[in-house]
Amino acid sequence: QVQLVESGGGLVQAGGSLRLSCAASGSIFNINYMGWYRQAPGKQRELVAVIISDDTTNYADSVKGRFTVSRDNAKNTVYLQMNSLKPEDTAVYYCNVRWGRNWMLDSWGQGTQVTVSS
Repeated sequence: QVQLVESGGGLVQAGGSLRLSCAASGSIFNINYMGWYRQAPGKQRELVAVIISDDTTNYADSVKGRFTVSRDNAKNTVYLQMNSLKPEDTAVYYCNVRWGRNWMLDSWGQGTQVTVSS
């Protein structure tokens, strides 16, 4: 089994920055992508950013130009650098990794709270 441990969430004022980390451990192999989702109160979980195994990235329109996703393959860790934060970025952020044979396995982190005050 794979464990995803997230860190870096917290409280920040609008315009500030946070850096989230997600470290994967366990019997993980053949990673397809590592990404970040978020879920705000009363809203559906949405994709924020993803980085594919070839380092191709994709972002939600709402965070383009402000967030950057990156990875450290040696550490099996994915990062989300969040700049120019807005109150609407407030949510629980979840790390997600798709991996395994035929990329059929899907693992989630425990979630980390990001709160942006106005």
